[in-house]
Amino acid sequence: MDLTTVAFAFSLVLFSGLSTSIGGALAVGKKEPGPGFMAAALGLSAGVMLYVSFMEILPEGISKLGKAFGTEKSATWAGIIAFFAGIALIAIIDRAVPAEINPHEPATTEEEARRKRLMKTGVFTAFALALHNFPEGFATFLSGLEAPEIAIPIAVAIAIHNIPEGIAVAVPLRAATGSRTKAFWWATVSGLAEPVGALIGFAILMPFIGPVTMGISFAAIAGIMVFISLDELLPTAEETGKHHFAIYGVIAGMAIMAVSLMLFM
Repeated sequence: MDLTTVAFAFSLVLFSGLSTSIGGALAVGKKEPGPGFMAAALGLSAGVMLYVSFMEILPEGISKLGKAFGTEKSATWAGIIAFFAGIALIAIIDRAVPAEINPHEPATTEEEARRKRLMKTGVFTAFALALHNFPEGFATFLSGLEAPEIAIPIAVAIAIHNIPEGIAVAVPLRAATGSRTKAFWWATVSGLAEPVGALIGFAILMPFIGPVTMGISFAAIAGIMVFISLDELLPTAEETGKHHFAIYGVIAGMAIMAVSLMLFM
């Protein structure tokens, strides 16, 4: 394995990861997100996360577990357990969020409560997407090392679906903080988990990564993303009062993710 191959693989990961910045830029470029835009953007983000969780991440996790367990039934059960373990983990974290960004804590005004919820939504979304992007970056890096002809379309597909992920992070944080810069950088940081995942995987985890650890990780991440969508993104979208915009956003997010995945299968 020469340095040129490693550099090429890492450049693919960097390209796909930093595309969340494009989504962040699109989200903060608008003057002030109105309720319709907020509802649609949050709905789109939920659609992206729900679709990719159920149609790609969870099945991929079960597939990896199947290689270790040998039987489809055992692998499916392991994937289901890991999926709900991920939900339990993020639910526990949800209850442990500091009061200053936790909407369950009393707020002095309705506006303050709204901003708290938006802040929590943005931070949680960034956290969930970073967890999702971490193994995704490692997987892209490995494919770049082993099969560049496969890695390039994978990286492009990931870059495409990272754009709405960047929007998912930036929109609520822009509304909560009023800062375009903070919203943009949070979106960027969530994508940087991909090159970080590649570096850590290459330097430390390569000898220990196997079908079981990867399968459990993928299934748990799917659970985390589903919880974030149902507990944070969709309720926050509904609070705008633009129900249909939120639903249209969900459908659009699913469609975007479906097409982006199909284009590079």
